[in-house]
Amino acid sequence: MVKETKFYDLLGVPPNADDSTLKKAYRKLAMKYHPDKNPNAGDKFKEISLAYEVLSNPEKRRIYDQGGEQAIKEGGSGGGGGFHSPMDIFDMFFGGGDPFGGGRGGRRGGPRRTKNIVHQLSVSLEELYNGATRKLAVQKNVICDACDGVGGKPGCFQKCMVCRGSGMQIRIQQIGPGMMQQIQSMCQECNGEGETVDPKLRCKKCNGKKVIRERKILEVNVDKGMVDGQKIQFTEEGDQEPGLEPGDIIIVLDEKQHELFKRNGMDLVMKMDISLTEALCGLKKVIKTLDDRSLVIQTVPGEVIKTGDLKAVRGEGMPQYRNPFEKGRLIITFNVVFPPSLDPAMAQQLATILPAVDEPMIPEDHDEVDLDDFDPKADRAQNHRGQYDEDDDEHGHGAHGPGVSCATQ
Repeated sequence: MVKETKFYDLLGVPPNADDSTLKKAYRKLAMKYHPDKNPNAGDKFKEISLAYEVLSNPEKRRIYDQGGEQAIKEGGSGGGGGFHSPMDIFDMFFGGGDPFGGGRGGRRGGPRRTKNIVHQLSVSLEELYNGATRKLAVQKNVICDACDGVGGKPGCFQKCMVCRGSGMQIRIQQIGPGMMQQIQSMCQECNGEGETVDPKLRCKKCNGKKVIRERKILEVNVDKGMVDGQKIQFTEEGDQEPGLEPGDIIIVLDEKQHELFKRNGMDLVMKMDISLTEALCGLKKVIKTLDDRSLVIQTVPGEVIKTGDLKAVRGEGMPQYRNPFEKGRLIITFNVVFPPSLDPAMAQQLATILPAVDEPMIPEDHDEVDLDDFDPKADRAQNHRGQYDEDDDEHGHGAHGPGVSCATQ
C-alpha cells in the first residue's frame, strides 16, 4: 500500500507498475511535453521527469511509497545522490544524446548540429514478428536552393535596428519602489544574429529565412524481433541550417496491444479458455500464429488441465533481433470454464465415473443449513444503504432526545 499516488498518476501508471511500464509511460509523456515540442508545458515536463526519476530508482521509490513526496523532499533521496535536471534525465533516457537537440550529450566536442527530429511510429506485434517496411512522411527544413541559404541577393544584410547588431535585447523592469531589474533576452527581430535582410533584396522563395519546409518520405525498415521503444536512426536527415550540420531523424517504435498475444522478451504469452470436458477428457485446439500459420495443440488421454496450468511450445515465440531463426517460446495459460449448472441425472452419472468422494462423518447432533449465493459487491452496497437508514432514524429522534415523547394538552 503506497502513501500517495501523485507520481504514479503523473505518469499514468498503477502503483504496481514494473520498470518497462514506467519507461514506456515516461517516453510518451516526455516526447509530448518536451519544451522543444511544447514550449508552454515546461512545468509539466519537470513534474514528469521528477516522477520518473523517483519511481525508476528502487530506493527512492521505496521511500516515496512509504512517506510520499514529503519524504523525498526532506532528503530521503537515497540511492541516487540527489536529483538531476529534467533535461539530464531526458538525455540519459535517450542514450546520452538529446533526440530533440543535437548539441547535448556526447556531442559537446563535435561540430554544432541542428536539433534532432523524433517521431513515434506505432507498429503491430505482427510487424515486429514478420518484419515490415513502413513509409513515414516528415516535414523538415532544407536550405533554400534559390539563395543557397543566404536569405537574399549579395549585400542584402543590414545591421538589426532593434538590437543594434548585438543580437540581444535589454529591458528594464521595475519590481518594487526604487528597485529595478535588468532582463536580457535574444532579439526576436533578428533571432539573435545581429543582422536582418533588406526587404528589397530579400529572397522571395524563403522570405529571407534561408530555409524552406520540405516534405520527405522515409522508408522505415522494422526488422524481425525489434522491441517496443527501439530507436531507428536516419543520420543527418534532420533539419538543415546554414553553418550547422543537420541533425538526425529518430524513429521510436511503439508496440500496439495485441488482442491475443502478449510479448515477454522473446516469449509470447496467451490465455486459452477450455471447457470442463476438455480439461478432463483431453483437448485439441488450433492456434493462428502471427505469420498466419496454424498450430495444432493437444493433450494426451488421461491428462487433466487445471485453471492456471502453463504449457509451452518451443520455437514458436518471437524471433531474436538480427538472428530471426532463433525464436522464443509460446506460453499458454489455461482457464477452465465451468458450466453454469448440471442436470441432476447427469450429475449422478458423473459421480459414478469420476473418482469417489470421501463421505464425511456426520454426528447425530447436527444442524443442516442452506448455501446461498454471495456477492461481496452487492453485500457492501446493502450495508451502505442500511447505514444511511440508521443515520436517518437517529436524526429523526434527535429533536427531543432518546426516549422522550411530547405531551399534548
